[in-house]
Amino acid sequence: MLQLAEYVAGLPNICGSEGLIEEAIRSGGQAPVFWHDGTGDPFSGVDSACSIALHMHQPLIPAGGEDLRSARLISNLQYMEEHPDIGDNHNAPVFRWCYRRMGEIIPQLIGEGLQPRVMLEYSGTLLHGLRLMGADDVLESLRPITCDPKYRWAVEWLGCPWGHSVAPSTPVQDFRLHVRAWQHHFAALFGLEALTRVRGFSPSEMALPNHPDVAYDFVRTLLDCGYRWVLVQEHTIEQPDGSGVERKHLPHRLVCTSSSGETASIVAIIKTQGSDTKLVAQMQPYYEALTLGRWELGGRMVPPLVTQIADGENGGVMMNEFPPKYVETVRESSGSATPMLNGTEYLERLFASGVGEKDLPVAQPLSQSRVWDRMHPGEGPDQLAKVIADVGREDDRFNMEGGSWTNNISWVHGYDDVLIPMERASSQFHERVLAREIPSSDPSYRNALFHLLATETSCYRYWGEGVWTAYGAELARRTTDIVTHDL
Repeated sequence: MLQLAEYVAGLPNICGSEGLIEEAIRSGGQAPVFWHDGTGDPFSGVDSACSIALHMHQPLIPAGGEDLRSARLISNLQYMEEHPDIGDNHNAPVFRWCYRRMGEIIPQLIGEGLQPRVMLEYSGTLLHGLRLMGADDVLESLRPITCDPKYRWAVEWLGCPWGHSVAPSTPVQDFRLHVRAWQHHFAALFGLEALTRVRGFSPSEMALPNHPDVAYDFVRTLLDCGYRWVLVQEHTIEQPDGSGVERKHLPHRLVCTSSSGETASIVAIIKTQGSDTKLVAQMQPYYEALTLGRWELGGRMVPPLVTQIADGENGGVMMNEFPPKYVETVRESSGSATPMLNGTEYLERLFASGVGEKDLPVAQPLSQSRVWDRMHPGEGPDQLAKVIADVGREDDRFNMEGGSWTNNISWVHGYDDVLIPMERASSQFHERVLAREIPSSDPSYRNALFHLLATETSCYRYWGEGVWTAYGAELARRTTDIVTHDL
């Protein structure tokens, strides 16, 4: 396949080859990635399974200089390395090793004849920031486990928004740009063929939109971009009757219907419990899976899959405890009745066993049952807005801002200092760039898009105040300046 350039005019390759990306995914996105044996029981000897994913992210910040308005955009990791005396910045070398280490651990374990598995999710801002700071060793360590057939069967990459934006509060058209930009960047780094093997999607902060129209667009975006499944947090979904999901270690069909009556569905693999790096660092999914046996699904008995995702670098447990515990678990689980399986591999085996997507239990985003109890799909956005307002007046705990790994954080309230400039930058990008149909291959388009996506990084809202708010507002200002003066 054709190799995309990693950089174009000094910027990461995040747009301009949409047709090529779509064609590669369309032509290579249907073939099995991990399960090729067409005979026998795909789950022979397997009673249960476990899966872990490592989420890696660093934002880009305007900190390459003393003046905020003119400072170069650099990786937060680079800033940490250059200022080790501030806070916990002394951890920067360990963080850098965390981003690299699976490229060392996986070949080691395969060399021992073992069967490791891991899912990796790296934001686009991290990938660009690593290259920008000269951390080529990290990216080159990841290449063999991504591209070499000797190792890549053990590693599954998950797609994500390029700028680590949270879907519920990112304009739907921008979120689609994030998804496409990450695909461009990943293909430029590791090749189009590697991109065709990226079938699962990991939303930033595990944030799932629950507003019916936003949720529909979210799923529609993933499907249009070739994704086959999405990772969701158990506390962000419900059954159609509003009750909690019961068989959370089986994949579900996430069904999202808009106020206009359109429906889109995608397979969902459920991450259980809240955000706790200890769950992955101590390999909790494996030990929980050991207590489980096969469950009935679609008239067949299939092994459940216990799945967790955690930051791959944050906290002492992930920095120090995870590597030896992971190695220990791989050695214990390899060839056992409770192996490690990645998400796509599990689904490929499940569907090869005769279970169909229609057999999966249905889930929908949290709190949507309270909306559909009062209106019917097809009644339109005005009726939807009225229903949401009515329920909100009756119950001040009700909201349609989406859910994530923790429900005590709003991604909207309290962030006006950042959100208003972000919304202005987004609006002007669409008025001055997309509405004028400027080609995505245009250098000015790429520059504006790069700054817009970096602006919408969740970190500027998650921290909520101080220098991070200033960073977010400054990036929004730069985006506005670019679309106002350069286009």
